[in-house]
Amino acid sequence: MNHYNTIATAIDYIREHFKTQPDLQEMAAAVHMSPFHFQRVFSEWAGVTPKKFLQYLTLDYAKGILRQEKVTVFDAAFEAGLSGTGRLHDLFINIESMTPGEYKNGGKALHINYSFAESPFGNILVASTPKGICHMAFADDPQQALQELTTQFPHAQFTQMVDLIQQNTLYLFTQDWNRLSEIKLHLKGTEFQLKVWEALLKIPLGKLTTYSQLAASLENPNASRAVGSAVAQNPVAFLIPCHRVIKASGDTGQYHWGSTRKSAMIGWEAAKKGDNDSWEI
Repeated sequence: MNHYNTIATAIDYIREHFKTQPDLQEMAAAVHMSPFHFQRVFSEWAGVTPKKFLQYLTLDYAKGILRQEKVTVFDAAFEAGLSGTGRLHDLFINIESMTPGEYKNGGKALHINYSFAESPFGNILVASTPKGICHMAFADDPQQALQELTTQFPHAQFTQMVDLIQQNTLYLFTQDWNRLSEIKLHLKGTEFQLKVWEALLKIPLGKLTTYSQLAASLENPNASRAVGSAVAQNPVAFLIPCHRVIKASGDTGQYHWGSTRKSAMIGWEAAKKGDNDSWEI
């Protein structure tokens, strides 16, 4: 509990002083720790390093500034306490995979094709850019599903059509699932989210894992809660198999598109694998 209170104090300090961009030594001094000890303890409790936590806070604040109509990228960098637009640009590229200008435009230059299709688990909405699949969701309510897509990319240009990228993706429901790695994805997320989604892609068809095991595979065993949050933010249903993550108790747990659908997907994959042992974690 002493470490918890210390890290809680450190988080409050970083939130209050992020505009001055404190370094590791300053943050450690605020909680009377050596920089080395503080770095280790903070990373264990928060799931990210102090520097990365500071970057997330800074970026989140800058995003709020950029959402204002007449604010420039320079204004956002200055208000966030950064030394220039170059540092803000690097933060956006490394964490959001887009430039500050692209974020401010809300994907204005992005062209997205989308279509509705049938799957073994219900209707789906699949969307793609020239780089790959950017969104895939179960569409029990087509209008709501489309609204969720357009909300993610508020200024993108949308065309309802099936392109080659979507076709190759949809073939997976009837073709060889060992070719899943050939599907190209175009994802936007934080560095941590991308690492979690990449780890999900490594879970074989018909196999299951737990949130704690997934965190351990990322060499961050104390970050189960952060991993669970990243799993829940998965933008590509089924292809990034977040449904293969269950609770340590064996309970399938919650699922963005319904726990019943999650159980059905797990059972379908186990049957497709043709091996009862595939249910084992």
